[in-house]
Amino acid sequence: MPIMTRFAGTPLREYKTTVTWRQTTNHAAAIEDNNPCYFDDERSDGLVAHPMFAAAVTWPIAGHWGEFLTVDDFPFDEMGGRGVHYSEICEVHRLIRPGDELTIKGEIAAILSHRAGTHIVTAFRAIDGEGKPVFTEYIGNMVRGVACSGEDRGKENLPEIPICSDHNGPIWKKEIEIERLRPFIYDGCTDIVSIIHTSKKFARSVDLPDIILQGSATIAYAVKEVIDAEAKGNPHRVKRISCRFSAMVVPGTRITIQLNKKVETETGTDLFFEVLNRDNQKAIRHGYVRLASD
Repeated sequence: MPIMTRFAGTPLREYKTTVTWRQTTNHAAAIEDNNPCYFDDERSDGLVAHPMFAAAVTWPIAGHWGEFLTVDDFPFDEMGGRGVHYSEICEVHRLIRPGDELTIKGEIAAILSHRAGTHIVTAFRAIDGEGKPVFTEYIGNMVRGVACSGEDRGKENLPEIPICSDHNGPIWKKEIEIERLRPFIYDGCTDIVSIIHTSKKFARSVDLPDIILQGSATIAYAVKEVIDAEAKGNPHRVKRISCRFSAMVVPGTRITIQLNKKVETETGTDLFFEVLNRDNQKAIRHGYVRLASD
């Protein structure tokens, strides 16, 4: 059964959570990011979470999507574990802190046809106990091999993913070894749990070559390097992150993160990057980070 585009705009049930220091530190440890902002609890301004910790906050909804749907006739069973992380946009209003009491309001923002299947984008808006925005995340899930029925809906409501169309080669590169255990460590430390990342048997049953590194881990590794190289280690400067995932990262191989272009403006810096897998394929294309002025 195809996935009908009429479900775009469907709200999800509200979710509330209180962030703990163990969650934020475990997340940073899972991506090998030893920035003191995430670990040193003697800092005068306290601990903060890595900007991509937002993905761990929303995963209890994204990973149990069917339980949060407010309609009964969505063909959820047709997805059958065939969804993979395809696009990510995260607008950072402020960094998450341990102790934050967050309310997450979600909706199916868009359902779009794609040659590979159906692209479903879910929007999550996080507010704190004072009703102030913390982050807004748009997670795109590609349901491979499942057709889309009806005209595309919701695309006009999605933020643009900035694209770098011209550059003269990388400004810098960083190679990172993704050891075989990394998806298991990331799974255990973040509670971002999906069987395609930890069961070779299941991954192959849905036509994947092997277990693959979580997309949210890949983008978090890249953002770590951007913060270190371009923001002097200050994650508070990160205001927006976006990318498309276009090739797989198989554990036991290396990835290459490369910054392709930097554009300085009066209010900050636009940074364009890619992540290449072992076969020199773009695991992440159209990678983008917006830094506020220092």
